[in-house]
Amino acid sequence: MRVSKLGARAVVCGAGMGGLLAARVLGDFYDGVTVVERDTLTDAGEQRRGVPQGRHFHVLWSRGAQELRRLFPGIHDDLVAAGAAVCDDGDLSRVSIRVAGHELSRAGKFSDPSAVTLHLLSRPLLEAEVRRRVSAIDNVEILDGHDVVEPIAPTPQRVTGARIVNRETGVEQRLDADLVVDAMGRGGRTPAFLEDLGYQRPVVERSTTSANYASLLMRIPEGIIKEKMTFVVPEPKKPTGGAFSMYEHDTWIFTLTRVADNEPPEDLTGMIRMATQFAPPALLRALKRGETISEISVFRYPGATWRRYDKVDRFPAGFLVFGDAICSTNPIYGQGMTVAALEARALHDALAEADGDLSRRFFALAAEQIGPLWASNQFNDRYMDDGNPEHAPSKELLDFREAMLSAAESSPAMAEKLYRSMNLVDPPTDYSPLLTS
Repeated sequence: MRVSKLGARAVVCGAGMGGLLAARVLGDFYDGVTVVERDTLTDAGEQRRGVPQGRHFHVLWSRGAQELRRLFPGIHDDLVAAGAAVCDDGDLSRVSIRVAGHELSRAGKFSDPSAVTLHLLSRPLLEAEVRRRVSAIDNVEILDGHDVVEPIAPTPQRVTGARIVNRETGVEQRLDADLVVDAMGRGGRTPAFLEDLGYQRPVVERSTTSANYASLLMRIPEGIIKEKMTFVVPEPKKPTGGAFSMYEHDTWIFTLTRVADNEPPEDLTGMIRMATQFAPPALLRALKRGETISEISVFRYPGATWRRYDKVDRFPAGFLVFGDAICSTNPIYGQGMTVAALEARALHDALAEADGDLSRRFFALAAEQIGPLWASNQFNDRYMDDGNPEHAPSKELLDFREAMLSAAESSPAMAEKLYRSMNLVDPPTDYSPLLTS
């Protein structure tokens, strides 16, 4: 379907997953799109300094994969050809997920296997494939090796471009634009920029739970473990969890998660020792017999944040915020890439309604996508928060959750329902009928 162009140029600040997906959408609505990225980019899928979380466990949940297929037809096949592992047959025995001490049913298959497809792959592999496709769009250019100095706002009412600087030469450049998008992550400077223009900073909702991560890549003997992915969420009295997942090219990622102020280990021996707190015997054998092929990377996450741009009274025209710069979720839930894809859908829908206040439409639509998963994450965060009574969910909710998870241990139907919610295919709904089936 042909769409009308809204302006001559849009500038996207940041070429992470959020920035790339925003650029893909904007290319349908603007004559040209320029993506500005501080890192020097290569065609290969490599770790980069601007994405420290990329060295840790990533998974593309089903809803995110659906949105990517809509934006980039054929991307599923290309990712598989590039080595991504996929769980798409509904076989419950190939994935182990444990929440609050309950392992979801491992027996049987989903009634609708096509609805839940897990892509097990590294962040660099996915980002490189998305970047390749975005770079191939005729009216999109990626300008790497440049810092965004600041947006340009001749008056407080409108942003008209951005000042950027070449990191190698120090040469400064002005990019005029009809729209500037801040996709520079949770460390973006938009709140301070708004305050300098005389606007209020957005209200920030914060999680009560911080976490520390230690990860490394491994190769393990073939056939030593049946599961393609094992995922264990920490508990109040057991603050250590983690993930062990197949990646591309016969590699595996091992990520250890420690909530609150619990420090992660510094070597493989310490990681295995802590893994004994939650890992099944087969996984421990794989860890002990595996070969490490990377150094241990540590990532300290201070807690999820949601900047409520949907609640601000005023916002300058010609300017938007996107991705982690709006909402940064706890990496333990593996939702970041999927949330960016959902925001891309919201951006498309907001741009398609050409009349009126773009920022207000987009922030409202993005909040509709973020709200349900934020509420679910907050519930789980409060559960993990070491029993702090000020943060604890109500007893009624905890009792219902316990009954639901207990049922999911032996009920494939309940397990499928939880998988669908976890994959953001379905919103959290009333599970009570399944408790009596």
